[in-house]
Amino acid sequence: MIEFAKTYTARWADLDPNMHMRHSAYTDYAAQVRLEFLSEQGFSLAHFAKLAIGPILFREDTRFFKEVGLSEQIRVTGELAGINEDGSRWRIVHSIYKADNRLAATVTVDGAWLDLRARKLVVPPAEITAVMRQLTHHDTYADIVRKKEE
Repeated sequence: MIEFAKTYTARWADLDPNMHMRHSAYTDYAAQVRLEFLSEQGFSLAHFAKLAIGPILFREDTRFFKEVGLSEQIRVTGELAGINEDGSRWRIVHSIYKADNRLAATVTVDGAWLDLRARKLVVPPAEITAVMRQLTHHDTYADIVRKKEE
């Protein structure tokens, strides 16, 4: 299993008028962690462009627990919460921790892979699925089972 986390510093641009991190900044950091994970495993954005596929989201759910302020360090993790048999659908839970290790927020995303030419969902190359499966599993992990079409 690959444990994946990155540490960032909350920037001025991340704040809202209440002087705490704006809601959309949490999802921006979660997306950054997903892209950095894939890149460090050999799947950079340039590589995805050559394959003509890319990740897309169907759902994004953010839960807030503690405020994050200007210049605070945060640690953002990514854990696999589910994947289907062929790797075409996946769920990742991102936990965002304050410097004192208190949970500030979670961002859960459900996604898939898009063929950038045909603009249709596709099964990714087996190497991508293998890398995704190596990501540390979240406590809520459950295989994703697609309903049979009727």
